Amino acid sequence: MADRKIRVVVAKPGLDGHDRGAKVIARAFRDAGMEVIYTGLRQTPEQIVETAIQEDADAIGLSVLSGAHEHYFKAIVELLNEKKASDVIVFGGGVIPEADMPRLIEIGVGAIFGPGTPTTDCIDWLKKAVEKKSA
Repeated sequence: MADRKIRVVVAKPGLDGHDRGAKVIARAFRDAGMEVIYTGLRQTPEQIVETAIQEDADAIGLSVLSGAHEHYFKAIVELLNEKKASDVIVFGGGVIPEADMPRLIEIGVGAIFGPGTPTTDCIDWLKKAVEKKSA
């Protein structure tokens, strides 16, 4: 893995049209030397998972502001498992209540980053998660 850049899909599932945070984190990952595939707005879980598989992604980062976070994270983790791609790390950010975070972790989400989280925290976490996965 040392000679390969981390590949991360940044996605906006559902009808939520606010993508500023997704674009900020996509640029931060790119500037940190990662390969970023930004899916754009209004993606289905199936489209997001298919993109991750086709792009040989290490991770999927979801930006969810609509309140449907549990639905989207669960659907994506389940699809990855069905397609034998459970090694793809799933994480996210957005306006997600702290009370919902334990359930998301239980589903299989690696981390949730709320509003105001420094991009360096996200970058450092993803680098460690990919390194741990590759070990």
